[in-house]
Amino acid sequence: MVLEQPKATLVWREVPKPQPGDGQLLLRVQACAVCRTDLHIVDGELTQPKLPLILGHQIVGTIEAIGGNGHSPFAIRDRVGVPWLGWTDGECAYCRSGRENLCDRAKFTGYTIDGGYAEFAVADGRYCFHLPNEYDDIEVAPLLCAGLIGFRAYRKTGDAKRIGIYGFGNAAHLITQVAIHEQREIYAFTRPSDAASQDQARSLGAIWAGGSDQMPPEKLDAVIIFASVGSLVPTALRAVVKGGVVVCGGIHMSDIPAFPYLDLWNERIITSVANLTRRDGEEFLEIAAQIPVKTKIEIFRLEQANEALDKFRSGKLDGTAVLKVS
Repeated sequence: MVLEQPKATLVWREVPKPQPGDGQLLLRVQACAVCRTDLHIVDGELTQPKLPLILGHQIVGTIEAIGGNGHSPFAIRDRVGVPWLGWTDGECAYCRSGRENLCDRAKFTGYTIDGGYAEFAVADGRYCFHLPNEYDDIEVAPLLCAGLIGFRAYRKTGDAKRIGIYGFGNAAHLITQVAIHEQREIYAFTRPSDAASQDQARSLGAIWAGGSDQMPPEKLDAVIIFASVGSLVPTALRAVVKGGVVVCGGIHMSDIPAFPYLDLWNERIITSVANLTRRDGEEFLEIAAQIPVKTKIEIFRLEQANEALDKFRSGKLDGTAVLKVS
């Protein structure tokens, strides 16, 4: 399924089977989860995609070929996962200091590299993950972005006891399970009057759930904002204690409005999350299997990718959309 230009529907195209270069893996795609970032690309909010483009950066596939003659930790028929971060130069100051997620030359799966809305995909073997056997292909796909980026955002809250989450979608559903396992308290904020999402948050163990227009019953130590709504940043600042942290967990967010300096004062912190590191992925997949983190999914065929995106855009999905490819 190919995006030929922004703000257009994906089109079914027969394209040549990709061939792996040195260090790359040729994957037969089994499943690919649909992410809000895919919507940002299709809707023209992320403005520098490779075009034409095959979307999809939560890829589960089996290895059909390994390019080059170098050593690889993988073997033919291994099952691997492919995340958003698809390549870095390994040489810049960011890469050499363990911050490869900030590499200026980084390439991204399903954005600057063709992704997994296809029968076959090629990926750099260095940026692929072994997947836990506890999950099947469909179940594990959402862990590869909503889980990984959510986990990085969650770790940015440090040792916070009371954590608020604004936007109770896929990432929040997964990370709440990790937080409850680690005996944190979760306060869930949804769209006003979204009783279904609030009930879901409570069922996962949140001790309070309400609308984003409400204040929590007590001040929070940290907040994660998964919703791409910039106006929630000043709201979240007013909800945290002195020294509290507000983590913006999305790759795209609408503009943050002006707010009084008093809301930031007393050493409150605003930080963002950019991409992920391979260490994030390895740590999260290990802990997810131990808990185990459960995913909630809605399955579509590959040729139904536009339907999945439309339902995502309109808020009508009952779980993470996953394209069943093979």
